[in-house]
Amino acid sequence: MASARKRRGRRGGGAGKKSKALQLVEYAAARAVIFIFQHMPPGAAAAVGRGLGDVLHGALGRRRALAAENLRRAFPEKDEAEVRGLVRESFRSMVLTLMEMIRLRSFLTDSEAVNALRESSADLDALFAKAREIHDRSGGCIFVTPHIGNWEVLPFVSRVMGIPLVVVGRPLDNPYLQRLLFSSRTESGQLVIPKRNALFVLQRTLSQGKSIGLLPDQSTKKGIVVDFFGRPATTTPLPALLAVTYRRPIVVVACCRKETGSRYFKGYVSDPLWPRPSDSERAEIERLTAEMTRAMEEIIRLHPEQYFWVHNRWKRYD
Repeated sequence: MASARKRRGRRGGGAGKKSKALQLVEYAAARAVIFIFQHMPPGAAAAVGRGLGDVLHGALGRRRALAAENLRRAFPEKDEAEVRGLVRESFRSMVLTLMEMIRLRSFLTDSEAVNALRESSADLDALFAKAREIHDRSGGCIFVTPHIGNWEVLPFVSRVMGIPLVVVGRPLDNPYLQRLLFSSRTESGQLVIPKRNALFVLQRTLSQGKSIGLLPDQSTKKGIVVDFFGRPATTTPLPALLAVTYRRPIVVVACCRKETGSRYFKGYVSDPLWPRPSDSERAEIERLTAEMTRAMEEIIRLHPEQYFWVHNRWKRYD
């Protein structure tokens, strides 16, 4: 009886795993989409991206409702029409980020890539110089970016700047898609590691004088509570923990479109957030986490239509 239950449990536990056939179908579909987007004129690609974003906006009712509730609480001064408009634009932004990632993947072999990046952002050279100076002076730093605009651009930009970077990423449940969609990160010359057991690699990275890239703006059960848009939000202490342990600065960066669907971007590179000498490492970790989160919030307030509002950022773990 017990062994029968175990067999059923094993079968049930594996029920959610995709078959190889389904994985290959997803892979083939993704390759077709990538081929189309890579060869589509930028204006047409942006229009298609906005249209696909509208489709997702209409189809994902629960996520749409969550995004609206998050925006109401983050911006209580906005009326309902403004909230609905921001929700729609955030769905469009999510799709555009994926499309831009696909186009960047083919962009790497383009000899005019750097010039194209400069044309997309008037202050790019100054931002490059600032980020590179912080990296060189600190012997490796901790770059963090929220899920806003095109958060996938960090590995590409670090390659152009010549900054060795290790990025933490969450693997997909389809190994074929994983290699296809995220090979763009490794093709950029940077190392991508999965979240699980990442701490050792990150520690070694900083010890070697390299920088790391993290997206620390999502809720986590093992986080510490800091203020985010006036509400308590659990936040990973990892960037601050690494900063305090290795005496490295945290630098908040972002790449936002000047408007939804635009090919022109505005970059952000914060001043370095250095750890202070303190009797209490815990207090310093909390201070740095709060300051990092505040710096990300300032950028999000400038471009709320490009933020990932569909995530339950204020989830409670009582």
